[in-house]
Amino acid sequence: MKHLISLLAFSFLIGCDGEKSNEPTNPNLKYKIEGDTVTITGYDKKVSGELIIPAIIKGKPVTKIGDEAFRDCTSLTSITIPDSVTSIGGGAFYRCSSLTSITIPDSVTSIGVSAFAFCESLTSIAIPDSVTSIGSGAFYGTSLTTIQVGAENVNYADVNGVLFNPEKNFLHTYPAGKTGANYVIPDSVTSIGDEAFRGCSSLMSIKIPDSVTSIGSSAFFGCPSLTSITIPDGVTSNGNYAFYRCSSLTSITIGKGVTSIGGSAFCLCESITSITIPDGVTSIGDEAFLRCTSLTSIKIPDSVNSIGEKAFLNCTNLSAVTFLGDAPKIGANAFKESSPTIYREADAKGWSDTLAGRPVKLITEKP
Repeated sequence: MKHLISLLAFSFLIGCDGEKSNEPTNPNLKYKIEGDTVTITGYDKKVSGELIIPAIIKGKPVTKIGDEAFRDCTSLTSITIPDSVTSIGGGAFYRCSSLTSITIPDSVTSIGVSAFAFCESLTSIAIPDSVTSIGSGAFYGTSLTTIQVGAENVNYADVNGVLFNPEKNFLHTYPAGKTGANYVIPDSVTSIGDEAFRGCSSLMSIKIPDSVTSIGSSAFFGCPSLTSITIPDGVTSNGNYAFYRCSSLTSITIGKGVTSIGGSAFCLCESITSITIPDGVTSIGDEAFLRCTSLTSIKIPDSVNSIGEKAFLNCTNLSAVTFLGDAPKIGANAFKESSPTIYREADAKGWSDTLAGRPVKLITEKP
């Protein structure tokens, strides 16, 4: 009889597929089984406090935290990720605004785009040796004062809490909560990554070295204390939204190597009073200077042949735009809600009495 009871008890612990049954799964946790692995897909957004993600569900290892799995779980304060997890998806912990503690295990190899974005209570994070890829904006909107990287990581490194690649020629992320108003980018850097300085609200001055040749999209997006910037001559491209909403930026020097000004590059830079566009620039993107309300005049070099839609929309104090070359291809609403007079050279080609709805006069008629 005892033998029969023991046999029944043993049978209860074994699933129909011969695997041990796992302990009851957190009812607030959503997941999906994909072959022999489990991906966490969601969580009850009303639940607060600490969460321990199980390593095994229904006898299968949990290997992924899916895209946006914990998005807007604003009351979670601490999350423990098991050693079985190898991937943290894009936006996985997006806007977990009360999250103060998270440990990334050595098993994780990839961290997705915006994985921890807007985790505004998160002040520090450690990147283990195993991580081989980190998406752009992974830590945007946090209060990180430092990013630490494992000493044996061959794909990333940190210098005084700033995230780089091992060669230190690519600046990946400057932690938004890092103290200090000024930062000098090391001379070894040739590329500034997408969203690298996004949301760094305390930075007033950033020195970009001559070694830099590219500035990524949204690289300085939402740096409201930044007052001036000089883009060195070596830079050939600056991405869309590069200086978007840098509301205290008063002056910009664009290097001679830049050939295009990206869409929304200086959008909502409401304090800009002067900007010099170098001769090499051939295009000005959509909404590039939208709502630069302090800009009173600007000179467009003869190299510019296209200006995007709403490029100077709502530049309410813009009174004069001087073109030094032929009439460019231009968006119909380039000067919408702005009222500048357009001035041109007498011998330039392709001009009519108006440009994008604004009157055109000769430079000799300029007051």
